[in-house]
Amino acid sequence: MAYDFLKNLGIEDVNSGVWAGEWIKEPGGSVIDSVSPITGDVIAKVRCASKEDYESAASAAQEAFEKWRMIPGPVRGQMIREMADELRKYKKDLGALVTLEMGKIRAEGEGEVQEMIDICDFAVGLSRQMYGKTMHSERPGHRMYEQWHPLGIVGIISAFNFPVAVWAWNSTIAAVCGNSMIWKPSSKTPLCAIAVQNIIEPVLKRHDAAGLMNTVVGRGSEIGETLISDKRVPLVSATGSCRMGRRIGEVVGKRLGRTILELGGNNAIIATADADLDMCLRTVMFGAVGTAGQRCTTTRRLIMHKDIARDLTDRLVSAYGQVPIGDPLDQATLMGPLIDRAAAADFGQAVSMAREQGGSVIYGGKVLEGDGFKSGCYVEPTLIKADENMKIWRDETFAPVLYLFEYEDVDEAIRLHNCVDQGLSSSMFTLNLREAESFLSHRGSDCGIANINVGTSGAEIGGAFGGEKDTGGGREAGSDAWKAYMRRQTTTINWTTELPLAQGIKFGD
Repeated sequence: MAYDFLKNLGIEDVNSGVWAGEWIKEPGGSVIDSVSPITGDVIAKVRCASKEDYESAASAAQEAFEKWRMIPGPVRGQMIREMADELRKYKKDLGALVTLEMGKIRAEGEGEVQEMIDICDFAVGLSRQMYGKTMHSERPGHRMYEQWHPLGIVGIISAFNFPVAVWAWNSTIAAVCGNSMIWKPSSKTPLCAIAVQNIIEPVLKRHDAAGLMNTVVGRGSEIGETLISDKRVPLVSATGSCRMGRRIGEVVGKRLGRTILELGGNNAIIATADADLDMCLRTVMFGAVGTAGQRCTTTRRLIMHKDIARDLTDRLVSAYGQVPIGDPLDQATLMGPLIDRAAAADFGQAVSMAREQGGSVIYGGKVLEGDGFKSGCYVEPTLIKADENMKIWRDETFAPVLYLFEYEDVDEAIRLHNCVDQGLSSSMFTLNLREAESFLSHRGSDCGIANINVGTSGAEIGGAFGGEKDTGGGREAGSDAWKAYMRRQTTTINWTTELPLAQGIKFGD
């Protein structure tokens, strides 16, 4: 193979896409190509799962759950600690594969693996802190408390833009809570999932838990639908588009299952008249250009006070002209390709629609061609002056397109900020305490994440991650997000010989 790190990660020319307690050597599904958006070349092939292969994975997960749920939480945490150690060994190699298969720059690829390590560390601590409440009973001689139990099999559906980190957000927390899981990764980045399974394989086997974390690569129309329809899977955690989330919510809700949905974002930064423009500029650049605009937390709208709008716009145009675009494996590159040609076509269509609706493209707007861009996946980072009459900016274009708006007072800015269907991440840059507190108040940002002098992109795992409205309402990673992977049980113990009823009810003698 062309890259040594592929061999280090156990990637072959043709790979099984099904782990069901062990690799199924010849899965019954179709064979798909993993294509690098960097060059357009095929990296390797993957044999996808059939429904029968999915059944093998589900059976392995169910069997593993029966044993794993009885393992003490701190012991479960020890396994996750060992997983983190393995990920540290392979951080550079796995980060390079994320770059090769997805297209984000090398620093972001390794940063994504670091996120996996960080959430492992968080989960290890959590394994000793899954606390329940004790309550005073109104009945003499009674004790009441809450306890938490694992749910069972957790389904994890991840998207191409974070092909390894989102799995870790879910799998590590689900595991310390006592659950097993089935992972359906994006068919656009299957090698990343296979590499992760190879990395954790020895840890799972050391702990006699080979069937705890299973992987099934396959089309959403077949394997995805099978997973979300499976009554043995009480919780499905899914990351992707709003359209996909509505389908999952409908199917899982119909069987009264649970979901964690982390869907689209249409994130904005408000830059007030008092903003530190140097800080704001750097933050907007990373938020809008990082990962070629393919983060769910990407900055897609910049709402500027009219007094600073021209200055900040000029700075952005100058900075955008200096962004090195090209091979993301090159350390000098700051923006790599979009995931595929279809994404580049969507970018081009969005720019055309913006022009038709009255927007003014002040930088970029082109799909790049020629030497170094032959994959057809590279685009220019784009700045578009917009107004409220346009419709295109209300939709999420998964590309580096930033819409620029102006405002006169903070109430107008917050209204413009909140007028989209999505509600994931938000930010205000200001040195004005009153405006900052307005943004964070009940009448301020309607997003799940709200920041002051910090951008929309780059959340830490210690806080619960997720959003409101069409973003889905779910939460992953930090804070008390672990409770979504467990069922709450209220327990009352009567340690007397009497049987008093609650509410003072008398029933018989």
